[in-house]
Amino acid sequence: METPDWPELPECPVCLQYYDGACTIPRVLPCGHSVCEACVSQLPNPFPQTIRCPACTQLVKYPQNVSSLPKNIDLLRLSSLLQNPEKPISPKPKKAIKELSEKDGAFMPNLWSREFYNSWKDWILSEDCVVIDEFGGGGGVLRGKVGAFEGFLGMPSKWLMKENDVVGLVKVGGLLNDDDGEVVYSYVGKIMRVLCGMSDSERDELGLILGSSLKWSRVCKVFGLWYNKDDQGVYVVCESHGCKVLDKLDGWEKGFSDEDDEDVGLRRDAILGVLMIGLEICEAVMGLHSEGLSFGSLGLSCFSFDCFGHACVEILEVMTMGASLNKMFASALSSKHKNDREELEIIMNRFLFEGFTFVSPELFVELLRRGGANVGPGFQRYAVGYGSDVWSLACVVICFLVGKPFIEELHNYICCLILFFNDKENVNCEVMYKGWLDKVKTFLDTRLKLESMSLKDLLIRCLAFNSEMRPDVVDIWKCIRSMLVDPEFHMVVSLSVVQGKCEVLEQVTNLRIDRDLTADLPEGHVKSIDLHGHLDCITGLAVGGGFLFSSSFDKAVHLWSLEDFTHIHSFKGHEHKVMAVAFVDEEQPLCISGDNGGGICIWEISIPFGEEPIKKLVAEKDWRYSGIHALTVSGSGYFYTGNGDRSIKAWSMQNYTLACTLTGHKSVVSTLAVCHGVLYSGSWDGTVRLWCLSDHSPLTVLGEDSPGNMASVLSLSADQNMLVAAYENGHVKVWRDNLLVKSTAAQEGAVFSVCMKAMLIFTGGWSKTVTIQQVQGDNNLTDVIPIGSIACNSVVTALSYWQGKLFVGQADRTIKVYYYKV
Repeated sequence: METPDWPELPECPVCLQYYDGACTIPRVLPCGHSVCEACVSQLPNPFPQTIRCPACTQLVKYPQNVSSLPKNIDLLRLSSLLQNPEKPISPKPKKAIKELSEKDGAFMPNLWSREFYNSWKDWILSEDCVVIDEFGGGGGVLRGKVGAFEGFLGMPSKWLMKENDVVGLVKVGGLLNDDDGEVVYSYVGKIMRVLCGMSDSERDELGLILGSSLKWSRVCKVFGLWYNKDDQGVYVVCESHGCKVLDKLDGWEKGFSDEDDEDVGLRRDAILGVLMIGLEICEAVMGLHSEGLSFGSLGLSCFSFDCFGHACVEILEVMTMGASLNKMFASALSSKHKNDREELEIIMNRFLFEGFTFVSPELFVELLRRGGANVGPGFQRYAVGYGSDVWSLACVVICFLVGKPFIEELHNYICCLILFFNDKENVNCEVMYKGWLDKVKTFLDTRLKLESMSLKDLLIRCLAFNSEMRPDVVDIWKCIRSMLVDPEFHMVVSLSVVQGKCEVLEQVTNLRIDRDLTADLPEGHVKSIDLHGHLDCITGLAVGGGFLFSSSFDKAVHLWSLEDFTHIHSFKGHEHKVMAVAFVDEEQPLCISGDNGGGICIWEISIPFGEEPIKKLVAEKDWRYSGIHALTVSGSGYFYTGNGDRSIKAWSMQNYTLACTLTGHKSVVSTLAVCHGVLYSGSWDGTVRLWCLSDHSPLTVLGEDSPGNMASVLSLSADQNMLVAAYENGHVKVWRDNLLVKSTAAQEGAVFSVCMKAMLIFTGGWSKTVTIQQVQGDNNLTDVIPIGSIACNSVVTALSYWQGKLFVGQADRTIKVYYYKV
């Protein structure tokens, strides 16, 4: 014989202790669930005299004294019987819970995850942050200044941006089309789409660039990402000192010598000045290497002086130089110039020597190979990395020490390389390189005095053809510092050589900024259908039973098929403008509509449709007030109307009589919403009131604490644990678990309707635009992201959402249906 399946002892849902009549006494909350006395007193109070039931999460009324809540005698009796069974109790079979199989479809594909947005949002600058000057460089480079702005979209600014400071901008991506059919993406949405369109390696490199200046003072600040609506491009905004090293050091071409003879040595003060600049440049490069970032090449234009006269590296110039370097090699290796040696030499000379850019041998070979040049076996291939920066850094220092002769000799060497890769004969490149290096040694022997020979030897080692044989930047820094500081004052914290992964700056600088980075994103567009039939402004929309219901000032309620959006039927029984409509999903489906004269019509939804309502009600009112402004259904046997006389009326669905009247608002009750056992009411008095559905008692008031900033509440939408309120001043407020988490200006002008579904917030109003925002985050950190907008032909007066379709009612009598089509 099988052992019977005995029921479990009833327990408190909070502390999980079994109920008894002594220590764990069950108290019944207004929602019907029970919690022990000790836990009830410990539950948080989100609002005065309210608690949230731990079982159903419903917000319920809570008196000050827990003893005023009734004891659950039935639970105590059941617990006693189970603990002391005198006779077996036959357990009742559990009832199956009917699950909803119908799920809302997505209005638009979610192009980025919450984690992706959180990782980039703090780098997105506000739209008014940058003012572009009329002049600007080519190749995706702009110049501008900091405008008056409110800060970053995410966390507070990582850098203090001062108004009118000069900034440089380099383009890292763009959009060929900034819309998605009917939807125009928001400022943030456009930047996020470009980031999504990048490859993982491109995004990783961009992240390193953005974070490169956070720790190191010798690196010009990188402020963040900014979208330029004029060319639909995303730019990295960087600090620009404007005080270039080349502009301030007038005597560098002669090697800071008073004589034109290149055989004359350097003055001691000139050597010290060069060493100071070299020391600070080394610190800048060391900082970037410690972040895992390598340039592969450097030039004199990459360095500038800050306001204190310290040399620093400008990320903007490095990125610009990298992009120009890729373009130059692509042009030089094109079929147009590949066989024209003279033209090829002019192209190389224009960039490498007029721009004073120093390209290491291994990077030079890599660019040739990437361009499709047959460089032959004479080139041994070495990796581009930290050693490449060491080579370029040594060239910068030697350039200051030697001057123009070094540039000319480097020019001759590069020209030999150009001839070499065009010739088919096998020439040993390292032999050619050694001959050039011997000439550089001669220059340094002439310019540097005997006490500087250690520096000369180190610089020659930095120019080794094999990148693996070159010293580290730390070694250059130590050598220079030992020449500037006496040994007794040479107190240095131990510096370690940078090891680990090296990310060479090439992905972002090699981006084709004229390509559409969103080309690889999911294809599809938001389309629309127009529904015509009403003769006046649309006032309300409701979905249910396979139909779309619409109300209008024309005193009619129309039914539309959700399958093909054809007009099915019209209910005409109102004598005044119909202000609201709702669908009742019961065994016998119903449609309820209310007009501004106080009339309520209840229509039966069954085929064939009747011409007359099954019931007509009148909400009694004083002649001074308007009639019904809002309508909603609770699903618990009542429907509610928001009225012009400042009251909320609860009507019984059993006998269609007035059950009770809820008062408290000081002006017209303009909007109603029901969710999780709570009735939400919004009013022209600027407040949102919460009411318990079980006994219609008031719970709390939202917005009463800011009387000076009050604006009329025009629309409410509740979904799960979130409430969204739209206001006459264009603002939208979002509450999560009854706590205000976001207040934002959604539109310019009054927001007449708001709808929230699947974490998307749709708002429409006076601006003739539907804005789309997405809620992201958890209870601790909730953010509302502007996704995009839909331009409408008229003022938006009503919104509804169902299974991936957005219904928009307009003042021009049109209903538009928006949907995403792949």
